[in-house]
Amino acid sequence: MSAPDNGIRTYVLRQGRMTESQKRALEGEGRRFLVGFDGTILDWTGIFGNAGPVVMEIGFGMGRATWQIAQGSSETNYLGVEVHRPGVGKLISELLERKIGNVRIVAHDAVEVLERGVAPASLFGIHLFYPDPWPKKRHHKRRIVRPGLADLMASRLAPGGYLYFVTDIEEYANSALEVLEATPGLKNKYEGFADRQGWRPETKFEARARLAGGGHRELFFEKMS
Repeated sequence: MSAPDNGIRTYVLRQGRMTESQKRALEGEGRRFLVGFDGTILDWTGIFGNAGPVVMEIGFGMGRATWQIAQGSSETNYLGVEVHRPGVGKLISELLERKIGNVRIVAHDAVEVLERGVAPASLFGIHLFYPDPWPKKRHHKRRIVRPGLADLMASRLAPGGYLYFVTDIEEYANSALEVLEATPGLKNKYEGFADRQGWRPETKFEARARLAGGGHRELFFEKMS
């Protein structure tokens, strides 16, 4: 598959301040959670030490949902892809503190990892929780859920695998629904938007929005055989 993004980035590299604990996590024993990326296909068995299913989370932020989901599903392997170093350090510190062993991290552009590092039909799931909505119309071409990239993500899912998308931006939700509905090989598990999946932790932001009368939209698509 040729490059679907034409060099267009889906993220902006934020220069956040790292805490001392985050620095220690990145520089100390936490480095065992980091997976180097050299542009070749990643070996899941070699990375995780087992042949369990692999779920890739694109842009995990500070990693709260990542470690909570992984902690509750130890039989599944989770690969978090994030370029924000403070977030990487924070997730590693949580993994160390809670002794969670089924998470690995690639600190690299997720599109490049998907395209060059993930073998076709090798993922059990893809998580897209609150990705950058790029709200200005001229920036919609940078969204992670757009034609081309949706095809790429679908191609990396194994039959029976899933793509789980969550956003609080209604326009992005409607756009993503349209894109995913038109993506060959994917089938919507629901009629339109999905029910909230009970195993996904509710973020503090989500809880505040719910109490204030706001909401979010979810999409849950499955890879057809």
